[in-house]
Amino acid sequence: MGRRIGARALLFDNPVGIRSWATAAGRKEAGGKLGQQFDFIINHNQFGEKSWERAEQKMQQYALELALEKAGLYGHQLDFFLGGDLLNQIIATSYTARTVGAPYFGLYGACSSLAEGMILGSCLLDGGFGKRAAVCTSSHHDAAERQLRYPTEMGVQRTLSAQWTVTGSGAYILDCAPCEWSITGALPGRIVDRGIKNSSDMGSAMAAAAVDTICAWLEDMNDLEQLDYIITGDLGKIGYEICRKQLLEQGYDVIDKYFDCGMQIYHAEDQDVHAGGSGCGCSAVVLGAKYLPLMAQKSRSRLLLVGTGALLSPLTVQQGETIPGIAHAVLIEYRQGGVTC
Repeated sequence: MGRRIGARALLFDNPVGIRSWATAAGRKEAGGKLGQQFDFIINHNQFGEKSWERAEQKMQQYALELALEKAGLYGHQLDFFLGGDLLNQIIATSYTARTVGAPYFGLYGACSSLAEGMILGSCLLDGGFGKRAAVCTSSHHDAAERQLRYPTEMGVQRTLSAQWTVTGSGAYILDCAPCEWSITGALPGRIVDRGIKNSSDMGSAMAAAAVDTICAWLEDMNDLEQLDYIITGDLGKIGYEICRKQLLEQGYDVIDKYFDCGMQIYHAEDQDVHAGGSGCGCSAVVLGAKYLPLMAQKSRSRLLLVGTGALLSPLTVQQGETIPGIAHAVLIEYRQGGVTC
């Protein structure tokens, strides 16, 4: 069983291995900084379906099936399937779950859903309740824009603070078996609301939660020097700058090791994405396509994934409510040759 360190950090006595993963991304994402590093590229956002929502579900299922194939597993061999997306009632993930045949936990943490799923999946496996779990999240630009802001057909001009919802999906197979990549710790986030109401500036809305979680982790673990990477989910350019500045004010100079997935996926100027990427698929594809392989360039490395989420809905935006932010942290360690889970 795991144990609590300090006020909020969790360490797992039995590190949970990341046995395999797979990423699927859209054509715009493939034209960004990560190029062809994704496992599967969708050449058209419709993906041969009659709606963007169906296209997202198909994309997510492709990612999950590919991750399972890499692990040499079938869906029914999973003890748990955890996941989420941005669509109302997380329908993309629920429709994928009906094809899996494993006990299902549908999660909504907005863009923090991947980290949330990794924490809960690791708690289940470390607690001895199962041996294997899948965590999968997705987002689709056109489906998300239609739901949360304006349909793309309307041609509404976006503000410079707006981010581009990533069309992408990432699936991760967690396993209590020797793995080179392992989840060894976590810190569940708490709601932080700074009163921001602008749904086109979610980086600012989420930044305070990221600062709260990162500071809590560093206070409990005192391991800043041992971390090779700290990556936030999708604060984008504006939220990243706020987060970095506030961390420095708290005494944590993270400039050499802190990155944001929303800034790592697109060529911001050339691709007209303004503040960067966002969405449940953002950290899911950047983690698998860039950072897990990057960790393997050292014999040992440690990465703190801080999934960030803006917990808004179309209804709360229409009613002028503020946007609560959340950030969940997951510690991933790489050890060449694997560790015993």
